[in-house]
Amino acid sequence: MKKFFCWMVKILAVLAMLGAVIYAAVAYWDKIMELVCKVKSLISGKDCDCCMEDVDFADWEE
Repeated sequence: MKKFFCWMVKILAVLAMLGAVIYAAVAYWDKIMELVCKVKSLISGKDCDCCMEDVDFADWEE
């Protein structure tokens, strides 16, 4: 019975960590993509504006 509870605690801990990672990725997606674009521009040596476009979705009508 003790092994079962230990196993359940481990599973819940892994699920909690996975949820935290997914939440952080969604919450900071813009900053993550900005970092990826900066790294791409450093590697290629060109100034890349592909990720730097500002799109305003407030004026969109359905």
